[in-house]
Amino acid sequence: MNKDREEADNKLLAMSYLELRRAVGVLGIALPVILVVGAFFLDQEGILNSISAYYYTSMEGVFVGILFVTGAFLFSYKGHEPKDDYAGDLACIFAIGIALFPSTPEKKAICSEAVSESTFAGKLHFVFAALYFITLIYFCLFLFTKSNKPPDELNPEKRFRNAIYRVCGYTMAACIILIGLYFFVLKCKYSWLDNLKPVFWLETLAVWAFGFSWLIKGETLFRDKECKEETAKSS
Repeated sequence: MNKDREEADNKLLAMSYLELRRAVGVLGIALPVILVVGAFFLDQEGILNSISAYYYTSMEGVFVGILFVTGAFLFSYKGHEPKDDYAGDLACIFAIGIALFPSTPEKKAICSEAVSESTFAGKLHFVFAALYFITLIYFCLFLFTKSNKPPDELNPEKRFRNAIYRVCGYTMAACIILIGLYFFVLKCKYSWLDNLKPVFWLETLAVWAFGFSWLIKGETLFRDKECKEETAKSS
């Protein structure tokens, strides 16, 4: 009896973690969409230069709220090893840092030596954002791909998921590198690039890769065949 109850509790706990991962994935994918649509209807704003720029629109509360909720979910994340927990805790801190220290307003983000009142906060925002994505890249490349089986014994579904995790991780890494290249090399030299909103699109691609990887980890997509069969039997 006790064994059955323990198994039921473990299954319930596993389902809770799956729901948590799915929630993180949904929030990541939904963030840029919600901000763009909300700012369009509330402020008649088009696509801004970055996701962080929506802090200065009527979507400020939504932007900050989603970051805090995502941070709370990441803090609650528990993996198989302590380093998994540490990664979740750090990601939480970085997400909250992004929310608490807004980026420099676009009208003040100029290519000159002039210092605006929010430059320090803007720099902190940039650092927290970079660290946040580095942590998420770590999740994709080193935590989500782990298994208690040797590589040659992994089932086809797990191998496929690992390939997608790596694609998501490398996509986020490429986006971060390109954003840095834009800010430090291209922005002042090729001002016409601003019209293409490169930072917004790169950030969006990065958060979508992040969200997609967490949806897969939450078994929303590409589950093991045994899991699908078990779900079918229980329904």
